[in-house]
Amino acid sequence: MNKSLLTLSFTLLLAALLAIQSFSISAKNNSYGNATVAEITSIYDGDTFRANIEGFPTIVGEHMSIRINGIDTPELRGKCPKEKAQAKLAKQFTVKHLRGAKRITLKNIKRGKYFRLIADVYVDGLNLAEQLIKYNHATEYHGKTKKNWCS
Repeated sequence: MNKSLLTLSFTLLLAALLAIQSFSISAKNNSYGNATVAEITSIYDGDTFRANIEGFPTIVGEHMSIRINGIDTPELRGKCPKEKAQAKLAKQFTVKHLRGAKRITLKNIKRGKYFRLIADVYVDGLNLAEQLIKYNHATEYHGKTKKNWCS
C-alpha cells in the first residue's frame, strides 16, 4: 500500500470517528421541543411531578414523570428535620402553582435519568423554576454537587 493511500485511509477513518463522536454528543443534549400538560396526576416533591401530556401517545404520555430543569429542592426524606420542613414548603408551593394553573407548558424537553422528562416548566406563562428560587424553595442545580439544606 502506498503512502498517499494509507494517509487517505487514515484521514477518512479519523473523520468518521469524529463524526460519530459529535453525533453521540449532540444526541445526548437533544431537546425534544415543547408540550402542553393535559392533567397533573401527582406531585412528588418541589421539583418532580407526574402528568398526562397532550398529544403524546398514551404509552409515553400518561403519568409521565417530569423533573423541573435547572433546580433542586429539598428532599422530603431529607437528612435533617430542617430539610424535611423546607421540602414540605417547596412541595406546597409547587402543588399550589400546578393545581391552580390554567396552562402548563413544558419547554426544552430532554430525557433524564429514570426515564423521566427534564423540562423548563411554565405555569400560566411564568417559569416555575425561577419562582421556586425567588421564594427560596429551590436552588440552581446543573448536575454537580447539591446544596446541603441542613447547614
